Amino acid sequence: MEYVRLGQSGLKVSRLCLGTMNMGTPQWKPWIFDEAQSEPIVRHALEAGVNFIDLADFYSTGVGEEVVGRILKRLARREEIVVTTKVGYDMGAYQNAGGHSRKHVMDGIDGSLKRLDMDYVDIFMLHFFDVNTPVEETMGALNDIVRAGKARYVGVSTMYTWQLAKIMQVCDRNGWAKPINMQLQLNLAYREEEREMMPYCFDQGIGVSVFSPLARGLLTSDPNSTRNQTDFFTAQMYGDKASLEIAASVARVAKRRGVSPAQIAQAWVLNQPSVSSMLVGADTPAQFDSALAALETKLDADELYELERNYTPCDLINDYTAGKRIAREARPAQGVFADTLEKAA
Repeated sequence: MEYVRLGQSGLKVSRLCLGTMNMGTPQWKPWIFDEAQSEPIVRHALEAGVNFIDLADFYSTGVGEEVVGRILKRLARREEIVVTTKVGYDMGAYQNAGGHSRKHVMDGIDGSLKRLDMDYVDIFMLHFFDVNTPVEETMGALNDIVRAGKARYVGVSTMYTWQLAKIMQVCDRNGWAKPINMQLQLNLAYREEEREMMPYCFDQGIGVSVFSPLARGLLTSDPNSTRNQTDFFTAQMYGDKASLEIAASVARVAKRRGVSPAQIAQAWVLNQPSVSSMLVGADTPAQFDSALAALETKLDADELYELERNYTPCDLINDYTAGKRIAREARPAQGVFADTLEKAA
């Protein structure tokens, strides 16, 4: 396992981060694993050297934190792991059940710590940018949480670059704890964050952790998985022609290499210079092994062109653009893959 400092902080994290959205209770979503099913995956990740664990209060509406917290208590020493959780999405049907008001952020950290049965989390993250709460209110509350010892650091996820810049300015102006991590979506089918967010994070010394490296399963060449058949967000995000062509290119490169499509898609993410850590939401220990193999996989020029040629710009994927993506067209193949496609035709 490789380890890196997260941005310009002193915190060292594994280049693979265990994503836990699929752990909790299937009563929340049909593709979620219960505690008994989740434990072998967590154990395998820890044995492989992973020290970075990603959660959110929203996962299984709190049950995810309870399940993973119990598993970690059995399998790991608290000081040896880096635990992050997120706050923001509604945890109920009452007023102030979500968002980033001071009330909900404070309620959120206390609820997460209780469910995790921990004294602190290493990184407490905003799940999105709350446009209805003054940024000073939110970041002031997060700073108080750090000062109280309930979180070691703060982080952010899924927002426009100008929104992160606003957060950084407020923290600078008030001497508050600044985010050390931006968690964003990046994969071969979605690369919009390369334009502004990732260069901004590099400039500001913010680490980048990437979720959905397999485009919610599209790039595994398994469109019939339980998640892809029951999670309508997948079709919204990756249902266009360009995304399907990208998945075909991943499969083509993988076949030529004699490896899984997942390994190729993950290798592309891990080879991006601005990426600190990649989240892996494995359903089995074997699936996690494809990410381990991806750490050692280097892609050549022909493979990179084949993987990237279908990509064209699209709307950002966030809470404000659901269902509004631009239809995209691919570029023609070239090099060794052009020959392959001509013979196939």
